[in-house]
Amino acid sequence: MSLEIRQVLDKIDAKHLFVPAFQREYVWKRNDVKNLIYSLINNYPTGTMLTWETTNPPELKGEHQYKDNQGAVKLILDGQQRIASLYMLIKGKIPPFYKSEEIKYDVMPLYVNVENLELEYYKKNAMQNNPLWIKVSAIFQRQIRAKDVIRKLEDKNNGERLPREREDLIEDNIQRIERIPDRIFVEQTVPIHATIKEAIDIFYIVNSSGVNLTDAELALAQISGYWPEARELLKKKISELGKEGWVFNLDFMIYVLLGVMHNIGSKMEKLHSPYNLPEIKEVWHNLESDKLDYVFNIMKTQAFIDHTKEINSVYALVPIIVYAYNKGKKKMSSIEIKKAIKWFYYSQIRQRYISQLPQKLDKDIKIVANEDNPFDKLITVIESERKLEITKDEFVGIGVSHPLWGLMKWYFKSKGAICLSTGISIRKNMGKKYELEYDHIFPYGVLKENGYDINNRIKYSLAQEITNRAVLTSVANRTKSDQLAEDYLKNVKEHFPESLKLQSIPEDENLWKLENFEEFLEERREILASELNEFLVNITETKHEEVDVDLHEMIMAGENHHVEFKTTLRFDLKQNIVNKKLEEVILKTIAAFSNGHGGRLIMGVNDEMEIIGLENDYNSLKDGNKDGFELHLRNLVNNAYGVEFASENLKISFPVIEETEICVVDIKSGKVPLYTSVTNKYGIKLEKFYLRSGNSSPELPLSEVARYVRSRFDNILKI
Repeated sequence: MSLEIRQVLDKIDAKHLFVPAFQREYVWKRNDVKNLIYSLINNYPTGTMLTWETTNPPELKGEHQYKDNQGAVKLILDGQQRIASLYMLIKGKIPPFYKSEEIKYDVMPLYVNVENLELEYYKKNAMQNNPLWIKVSAIFQRQIRAKDVIRKLEDKNNGERLPREREDLIEDNIQRIERIPDRIFVEQTVPIHATIKEAIDIFYIVNSSGVNLTDAELALAQISGYWPEARELLKKKISELGKEGWVFNLDFMIYVLLGVMHNIGSKMEKLHSPYNLPEIKEVWHNLESDKLDYVFNIMKTQAFIDHTKEINSVYALVPIIVYAYNKGKKKMSSIEIKKAIKWFYYSQIRQRYISQLPQKLDKDIKIVANEDNPFDKLITVIESERKLEITKDEFVGIGVSHPLWGLMKWYFKSKGAICLSTGISIRKNMGKKYELEYDHIFPYGVLKENGYDINNRIKYSLAQEITNRAVLTSVANRTKSDQLAEDYLKNVKEHFPESLKLQSIPEDENLWKLENFEEFLEERREILASELNEFLVNITETKHEEVDVDLHEMIMAGENHHVEFKTTLRFDLKQNIVNKKLEEVILKTIAAFSNGHGGRLIMGVNDEMEIIGLENDYNSLKDGNKDGFELHLRNLVNNAYGVEFASENLKISFPVIEETEICVVDIKSGKVPLYTSVTNKYGIKLEKFYLRSGNSSPELPLSEVARYVRSRFDNILKI
């Protein structure tokens, strides 16, 4: 289906087309809008629009409230940035699904030179007395015509008429802009019967892929310019590897080329020059014919990786490939292979490349290229940011998308684990019937009937936890169905008694009973934490190498499960006063980290990762320096959670970044639950329980607190 741009905009005004609230705000910058209009003027492709027509919409952006008698409405799932930009330029106002404060960049004062079609935002010196520069919105709204421009130009030229060719050019260019609303948007649609969850899943899939060229894609385009066969050669090798379970994209291969040729992970522009041609052809020949296969065979046979879908980040393979390549004709020794694999495992479970990929590859590849014991040092780099030891608490509530699940499978395969039902090895097998799957040990269908459903977030996460998973062949998974764990595991123990131990499944039959499900999880967490730590440590001995902790790199990586930024401790920059509520937020964050797995609170850094410093807080205190700041912070923590907690669980430091002092608070994973006293709008103090979740610290609902505390702290409190 196709719609003209004017039809799309009219449907917005007629309240027939909306934007769901789960869409992000308007984030386009002026250059994005310039590029869009330039493409439309020149009849270039400008993308499609993805919509969803539904009678059960989610919350909508803007003031409009959906009513049941309204019938079906159509929502924009993809293309809203383009549509909002066109609405503002063509209509000259903000779309009804946005408020003015949500428009970070004013994109409406876009001007066009109607003689050469140059686009630019208003510049007084260049445009004020130049009739050729016209506001784009004025053309769309027919506030100015070609003859108006021509008349002004003639007036400036003492009434002398313009050449006919110039008049025609100006008129044609204005008409090209006037015709933009007639351009067609191709509309793709989500099925009307889709649920809200399905529509949101599609929205995330579409938006995560993006439409802009990555640095690697741009580099490949440049490479193809001076080496026309490059793209097809890379794709051919990718296809070949994919058939063996090693699935990569072109970006990966470009990072490999960059790492091998220049021993870096950033600055893709180094691949742009045609002077690279002789070297890049030789490097690719060596990679394609030997080194890639060599490294992937090592990872398959000795790291027990059968498919890249088991890997959290394939980019951890890049430093290993660079290391193998740099050895030339020599092969890696047994000890080198073991150290590389040990580092690779830690890079996965500690999510080394979850953010700042080019910068981290830069650092790691330089270590690989220049150090005598590179993988020892790379392990120390990870340890400087995250502790290496796996705790049993890390398993609580995590699903199969977590990298610990990948490590579990590699560990099971290293022990020669077998399918619980068929006795077949859980390595890659022949035939679709024997492909590997992961199934619930305690069937979800049964757990769901006993309260472990989506309506209880904590219980649902326990049902999906990786400690309730086993690796089975496809045929075994089908035959197992919703058989009670107690019956199923007894049958497994009878036919394949060693298989339970090989997949680290508790053998105490009492734990297999449905009423003991959570005790089963707790026991398996302890088994797995102990066995996985032993497995990792015993791969080979590595030395602790001295490394500098790059705090700036950590800040630039942004907030995550273990890192939180706060601009100030107590000074409200918006109101320009001391705000005690901000101190409550700091305490809430400390409690959330302590109630979880610990973390790092950094004060003096805003949400945009800008180094602000502590000057405003210092000036608000009697002793206006870091000593006064630390004393005040410790007094707050002492009063809220006790002196013992403050002295044993917090480490406070004041590093200097970009010549600016900030505060770093390292919070240990607590041994007792922390409840935070907060004052509501009526002045009443309430006890609340906060828990770190992703990059925020929300309050845990009262109905879920007792269960979480039991699961997280009971065993600690018994010691």
